[in-house]
Amino acid sequence: MNIHTEVFGDVLVAHTPEELTDEAVDSFENCIYQQFESGLIQVVLQMDRSETYDSAGLTALLDLQDELRSRGGNLKVSGLGEPGRKIFEVTRLDQRFDIFESVIDAVSSFQSDN
Repeated sequence: MNIHTEVFGDVLVAHTPEELTDEAVDSFENCIYQQFESGLIQVVLQMDRSETYDSAGLTALLDLQDELRSRGGNLKVSGLGEPGRKIFEVTRLDQRFDIFESVIDAVSSFQSDN
């Protein structure tokens, strides 16, 4: 699986796969964690393509957020579609993550955090 990433200043934008499930979690996590070595600890997940989630995928998001925060960074979410919004609401992840409509808004929010 190929996870598309982009860097805007000191913010990593990672496009999540269509299915954020147990089968995809290892590749997804490896891609993101590799970026930590280059100092990228401000991360935006662009989730507009993701339509299927399971507990492993949601746990991976929480683990990633915890790891980033322990390193002084943060994880923000953008582009959630309707299925993702519903899942985030039901699981109360919408209270754990900063959620933005667009990547631009999410990336810009890191500047206002400083």
